[in-house]
Amino acid sequence: MLYKTITKDNFKMMVEDLMADNEVIGPKWRERDSEGNKIYRFLKLNNFEELQMDYTRSYSSPKNYFLPFKEDIATYDLKDSDWDQQIQYTIHPRVIVGMRACDINALRKLDEVMVKSIYPNPYYFARRRNTIIIGLDHEPLEDCFCRSMNADVAFSGFDLFLTDIGEKYFVAINSDTGYMMTNRFGGQEVTEDDQLHYKQVKKEIESKFKTQVDVTIVPELMDLEFESEVWKKWGDKCLSCGSCAMVCPTCYCYGIEEEVDMTFTHATKRRFLYSCNLLDFAAVAGGHNFRPEPHIRLKYRYYHQFRGFVEAFNQSLCVGCNRCGVACLAGINPKAVIDDLIQAEKL
Repeated sequence: MLYKTITKDNFKMMVEDLMADNEVIGPKWRERDSEGNKIYRFLKLNNFEELQMDYTRSYSSPKNYFLPFKEDIATYDLKDSDWDQQIQYTIHPRVIVGMRACDINALRKLDEVMVKSIYPNPYYFARRRNTIIIGLDHEPLEDCFCRSMNADVAFSGFDLFLTDIGEKYFVAINSDTGYMMTNRFGGQEVTEDDQLHYKQVKKEIESKFKTQVDVTIVPELMDLEFESEVWKKWGDKCLSCGSCAMVCPTCYCYGIEEEVDMTFTHATKRRFLYSCNLLDFAAVAGGHNFRPEPHIRLKYRYYHQFRGFVEAFNQSLCVGCNRCGVACLAGINPKAVIDDLIQAEKL
């Protein structure tokens, strides 16, 4: 990892230059919630002034620029009594500015499944390969527990990562592209004062984490408390709406549908993100449902996040952003569920 600094004016010039040839995505303020709080979303930027570098939390993650809610994966046309298939992997070059460490780490977890697995996802890989990621440090929110999940610091998965140290940014450089961008726009060598200021800022950020979740025994706990009444307690509240999966930066369950036009000469195969909390997720032909009740579906969602993914990839799928807890209409959040499981184990 290389480190340099860049003035905020030069960073602005960098982003504006990137806008000329790339689709630049960043946090924008769109509206306010019922309590008057600003709602930020990662959207296309038309100018630098729309970029909110001081944003708090985006209600949804940038994941959907890599795994869209819905995407056409193939089209078919009937030609001379045979079907001609068209597949498009390439995308327009894209830049995402302002991603938090937890969201970058979420992408690294998705990489394990979408890029490094036996059956890689070429659509995801094409977007990942053609996207420049510029990360940004931030002060933790009261309910986020990414530090407990070891997701509060990003060591890879980005091109540049910025920490605000006053009049300039302390820049971690993690790719050749990031190195060339920084040098082109006046990147300077780090001074002793820069390094001291950077360490002070990082220490202040670490001290502001308020929510802690004891996840050291959670994988084992998922097995020990598999039949616990805790699942029923929280599952009875679950509305099976799928909001948690919609905002989660790491959920990747999906469904496939095929649409044929009325002439039977054109068809589209489409993939869409889905949620394991939805009623028909485990429904099969013949009318049987392997997970008919909300508490069973809720349990398996947590089991995948904190147990199944650990077994497969030696890391939890959850990054501790608590977007699911904020989005849940029933007030279900990971910290409360895990705390209840820990208490149940002590009884």
